[in-house]
Amino acid sequence: MDKKDLSTAISTDNLGRIIFLSTVAAIGGFLFGFDSGVINGTVGALQLAFDSDAVGTGFNVASMLLGCAVGAFFAGNLADKYGRKPVLLTTAVAFIISAYGSGAAGSSEMFVVARILGGLALGASSVIVPAYISEIAPPKIRGALTTLMQLMIVVGLFVAFLSNYMIAGSAGGATEVFMAGFQAWQWMFWVEILPASIFFIGLIFIPESPRYLVAAGRRDDARVVLTSLSDEQDANAKIADIESTLEENRKPRLSDIIVKATGKIHPIVWVGLGLTTLQQFTGINVVFYYGATLWQAAGFTEDNALLQNVISGSVNVLFTFVAIALIDKVGRKPLLMIGALGQAVMLGILALIFGTADVSSTGDLILSDSMGLYALLSANAYIAFFAFSWGPIMWVMLGEMFPNQFRGAALAVCGLVHWTSNFTITMTFPILLSSIGLGLSYGIYAGFGFIAYFFVKWFITETKGRTLEDMSRDLMK
Repeated sequence: MDKKDLSTAISTDNLGRIIFLSTVAAIGGFLFGFDSGVINGTVGALQLAFDSDAVGTGFNVASMLLGCAVGAFFAGNLADKYGRKPVLLTTAVAFIISAYGSGAAGSSEMFVVARILGGLALGASSVIVPAYISEIAPPKIRGALTTLMQLMIVVGLFVAFLSNYMIAGSAGGATEVFMAGFQAWQWMFWVEILPASIFFIGLIFIPESPRYLVAAGRRDDARVVLTSLSDEQDANAKIADIESTLEENRKPRLSDIIVKATGKIHPIVWVGLGLTTLQQFTGINVVFYYGATLWQAAGFTEDNALLQNVISGSVNVLFTFVAIALIDKVGRKPLLMIGALGQAVMLGILALIFGTADVSSTGDLILSDSMGLYALLSANAYIAFFAFSWGPIMWVMLGEMFPNQFRGAALAVCGLVHWTSNFTITMTFPILLSSIGLGLSYGIYAGFGFIAYFFVKWFITETKGRTLEDMSRDLMK
């Protein structure tokens, strides 16, 4: 049976099981989104609760990202050493502990510790989930299935925004008592305990990645998993195909990203680093982490600012479905290029609106009704462009663009840089907001959008429809 027939057999005979396994793994993406978005509605409350200044507030928000960087870096290597499933189970436990600790924190220091723990889990899941899904998915629908992670991320963001809005609305504000004598902002964090527990239970029932099992020399176990996804004949052919892309009798390791002949990092790793850095430098997480703060700075009330987050979350979810529909038809590269230009233009419009707005005596922007409407439309259009391009496709590309021999190692390095970039953007935004204002800040992010367009045009190779093994062989030549 040739490779084309093999991928067809897998995708038709056991599609339901493949979708189930991908969905369970993608719950890690939901927690990724919820954990990232829940902070959005609590920024002001945390500042009051811990009596922190602008820099302290920025660190309270961004502290999680330090954990993300560390978690992403070590998760790839740990997943290559111990397997994808054990690492994911550990992240589920860490999510539960972090959610409880964040709401129960009595000081800024305790809060930071809890958020860093959550960051370790978030960083680990961000690199392991797309890798796991890409390693069990057939080529024809690999893009759509891996995009499930981004769908779950944006659903998690939406649920966090909606939960924050409902809890704060019921309590009368994020700092008001909600239930059992605890403030609303505390309950905003505790909501995450439920989905994290579901994630842990679901992971118990999924198998290990067959590509990891082959790399670990566990061919019989790999055959069992692959047979459950197709049949025994296909499984044997797939095992042989995977083995052809691995170095005999040796597990993958971090040093594999170095090309032996030159002693330099493999070029495809640099491409991955550029992709992950530019996704962050176009400013998306400024909108998600500081959305409520941003819209209040633009003159909206706290209630309206939180409602705007819900609207933005809805747009994010809707256009992620667009990505799922298009990614395996149009391809990765065209969507990335369209998305980069669209984000740059929308950010440019926001920069113009915020940069020319009047400022009140308290330092808040004063927008007319028409300018406020244009700002809302531009911000949501920006989110739409991100949602069908750079949001899901970066994770899809990272999960499939690296060779089998050093996928975990490359993901570790890219994950470290991704979250370090995220931390840099998140930590510096309050400082930029208080120094140069929203207008110039958004102008900087718009500039990175144009850089992202040319980066994709010059350096990204299309991966649509190709098997991981075919790409591995091409890259290792």
